Parts: sequence; C-alpha cells; structure tokens
Amino acid sequence: MRLSSYFLPVLKETPAEAQVVSHRLMLRAGMIKQQAAGIYSWLPLGFKVLRKLENIIHEEQIKAGHIPIQMPILQSADLWRESGRYDDYGQEMLRIKDRQDRDLLYTPTAEEMVTDIFRSHVSSYKDLPLTLYQIQWKFRDEIRPRFGIMRGREFYMKDGYNFDLTKEDALHAYNRHLVSYLKTYERMGLQAIPMRADSGPIGGDNTHEFLVLAETGESEVFYDSKVTDLTFGDRDIDYNDKAACQSILDEFTSLYARTDETHDPKLFAELPKERQKSARGIEVGQIFYFGTKYSEAMGAYVADDEGSKMPVHMGSHGIGVSRLIGAIIEASHDQNGIIWPEGVTPFHCGIVNLKQGDEEADEACEALYNSLSLLGLEPLYDDRNERAGGKFATMDLIGLPWRLTVGPRGLKNGVVELTNRKTGVSEELPPEKAVERIAHVYRSVKVGDFLFN
Repeated sequence: MRLSSYFLPVLKETPAEAQVVSHRLMLRAGMIKQQAAGIYSWLPLGFKVLRKLENIIHEEQIKAGHIPIQMPILQSADLWRESGRYDDYGQEMLRIKDRQDRDLLYTPTAEEMVTDIFRSHVSSYKDLPLTLYQIQWKFRDEIRPRFGIMRGREFYMKDGYNFDLTKEDALHAYNRHLVSYLKTYERMGLQAIPMRADSGPIGGDNTHEFLVLAETGESEVFYDSKVTDLTFGDRDIDYNDKAACQSILDEFTSLYARTDETHDPKLFAELPKERQKSARGIEVGQIFYFGTKYSEAMGAYVADDEGSKMPVHMGSHGIGVSRLIGAIIEASHDQNGIIWPEGVTPFHCGIVNLKQGDEEADEACEALYNSLSLLGLEPLYDDRNERAGGKFATMDLIGLPWRLTVGPRGLKNGVVELTNRKTGVSEELPPEKAVERIAHVYRSVKVGDFLFN
C-alpha cells in the first residue's frame, strides 16, 4: 500500500477524552473514530488489525476441531425467557421491539440461540461431540463505557459453544479450549494468564478468565510470579488426546492465579513471600463449563446408546477480539507510539523515502516495494512529499515492526537502513539483503491468513 493512496487520518494531539494509552494511540494512529459513547467506527488501519486477529482465531479454532457458523445479531426474547435469563441479565441488555410488537434483544451472548439451533437438528449421541463458534458484533449497554474499545458498548467477539454427552467429555472440551486459547494469544504476541474467575450471568462452576497484565487493567489480580514463566511455545498438540490436554491445563492452572472475585487471601499467603504478586489485568477471554443449565431449561436432549433421553452437557468460550487490540497496545508501546508484534502487524514493513522526487531514491523504493510484495509481504510505502521527521513520526506512531529508510546518501554507498521498531536498532544493508532479512523474520511467524490477507 502507498501511503499517498491510503486513508490514515493520524492526529498530532491527543484527544482529551482518551484516558488510557491504547485509547490515545488508537485515536492518534487513525485506527478508530468514536460515533457515540462506547461505539466506534473502525478505520482502515484498525480494521486491518481486527481482521488479522480474527484470522488467527479462526485458524486455531479449526485446528481444535471447532466449526464456524454465523448467528443473527438480533435474538427473540422468547429464547431468553425459556432459559430464565431475560429478566436476570440486567440493564446491560438492549431490549427492543419490532413493528409487530415482538420483543427482541441485541445479542450480548448467544447460549440460548445456539442451544435452539442444536435442539432443532441434533437428537442422537452419535452426532456428539460438537462445538460451534462464531465471530460477531455484540452489544452490552455498559453504564459507564470508558477506555475506548477496552470497555465499549459494541464489541467484536468470538463466542463458541460445546455440546457433549457427558460431563467428562464436556470438561475435555473445556481443556481443549484452554489449550487453543494459549496458542492463539501467544501467536498474537501476548502472555494471557488463565485465572480462576467468577462465572457471572453465564453460570457454571468451572471458569477461567485469560488476563494480560497491564497497569491500566480493569481487574485486580493475584498470582504466583512463576506463572509468568510459563509459555506454550511450538509444542504440537493432539486435541483428541484427553490426557495431553488435561496435562496442559494442569500445567497452566496449578499455580495460584485468581481475579479479585475469587481471591483467597489465606491460600495466597501460603506462597513464598517473594512470589506473591498483585497487579492489574485486562480480560481478553473466558471459558465456562455450565453442565446442563441451558439444555434442561430449553429441551436440548439426545438419545444415548440405550435410547434414553439425556440433556447434553455444555460450555461456552469467548475471546474479546476488538478489546484484544487494546490489550496488545497496552502491553506493547513506547512514548512514540504502538509497537506491533510481528504476528498481528497491519503491514509487515514500512518504507520511508527521504527524498521523494529524487529519481534514484524513487526507483530504489519502488524496487523494495515490489520485491517485498512478490514475497507475499505487505509493505506500507510512505511516498508522500513530506519532511523526513514527519514520516518517521508517523511510522513510529503506527508501530510497524520494521522500517526501511531510503535516501540519496545511503544509496551512493549501495545501502538502505533497516530499523527494528521494538529495539530501535538500525543496520545498513544492501537493498536485496534488507529484503532477505525481513522475509526471513516473517518466515518464522505464523501469519493469520485463513480468510483475509
């Protein structure tokens, strides 16, 4: 993409309403625009990152054996009355009526609707296990939306639902989701710690939240410092292997890590003093097992191998896709702007032409742009007739992991400058070597390309 042809409305000043780093930088980098309290338009740069995260989630969910669907944003209130949640959910639910005076609601979550789909089409244990998921916009009418997309009213969310014959099978689905989420977050450059949490209006006894540690987190968390040493890494996992999935769950949840709602001061005090840590955390996902709560209330039964009708065991599993962007920025930025992890960057490399209109510099930039593009990478070429300082400031603000700087002085020596955004380290290389270096970096990065490039 050439910046002269792109829509990137960056701001020099920080808007007064932005209280946290991610909100400030997303507004300044031209990623979002507020349309109403807690409701945002996603501009091209922000939308591109949103799609990158969505792709990664799709890929990891499908590897885990989960099946994507798409449900409508509006739901019938009658389904929620069946489950008993319509009146219990509270004012966060946006309730509306259509022209026939039928009660509808704007989806905050979809346990009822997916249970209705299941009961309409599945009647035998032979069709189990089954996990369906979607990535879709949701709405919760927060009393005090704040922190930009971190606590907005409209948000983009992956929500998945498993249906199993027994509790044992459903708990394997729970473990399978935990493993797939660990892989997903690490691909995004995040360390998201699973912490024992409160189930809230979803219900159920087994639930873990995934939290990213950040000073601006909305939750207070308590944890054993050894938790932060855990990484999933490149290990391969057979999602059908119950023992392997259980082993990973045990590894990542056996150490103390809890949100403030489930914090046990007495148990926490048993840890060595130097390992007792408290911090703020940003919730980026949650998994639940809630048994037969919805299947019994809504008649989601299947026949077992003896012909007896049994309510299926269920769980739900969510990832806050849009708020993930805020969490990544909160965890990865400096005073100059965003620092995107290579797995989710909107563009793989920036190209800065220090002297636009100089024939040699223009030709060198075009050659770099074409070489990177032919390798399947997406460069962002700043071909504007702007001063060099302004171009550098824009590149630092939007946070692309790598920058190629091209100018007449370097070209006389046969080199361009390759700069790493995270470390700030620059290196002069022949253009072809610089392209080779960038290509090598991204060959080792699993880039989400399931649906969108």
